[in-house]
Amino acid sequence: TDFIVVHCSATPAKLDVDAKEIDRWHKERGFLRIGYHYVIRRDGTREKGRDINDVGAHVTGFNHKSVGICLVGGMDEHNAEPEDNFTAEQWITLHITLTELRADYALAKIVGHRELDSAKACPSFDVQDWLKGFPNLA
Repeated sequence: TDFIVVHCSATPAKLDVDAKEIDRWHKERGFLRIGYHYVIRRDGTREKGRDINDVGAHVTGFNHKSVGICLVGGMDEHNAEPEDNFTAEQWITLHITLTELRADYALAKIVGHRELDSAKACPSFDVQDWLKGFPNLA
C-alpha cells in the first residue's frame, strides 16, 4: 500500500448517506461493490466498505496500491460546488482512522483524491494543508 486516499461523497451536508447507500450507487455504476474501504458519516461513525485486503475502486490507476476513505459531504447545497462542510466528528474520526492506517502502512503517503487526479475537486479540502496540524501523519 503506497497511498491512503481521502475522498468525499460529493453530497450536500444535509444528506447523511451510509456505506450501504454508496455501495448501491457504485453497483449502479457497474462496480462489484462499494469502492471505498471506509466511509465516515456526518456523526463521525466509521463504517466498513470493502475489506481492507481487497483492491478498492476509488481512484483510477492507484486502486491496486491504495486504501480509500470517504467522508460523507463535500458539496454545497445550492450550486453543486465543492464545499468543505465536514463536521467536527468527521474530522476526529478521520484523524483516528489515518493514525490507525499509518500504523499498518507506515510508508504510505496520505493524499486527497485530487492529488492523484487533477480533474477532481474531491475531497473538497486540501489534505496536505490539513495534515500540517498532525505531525504524526505528515
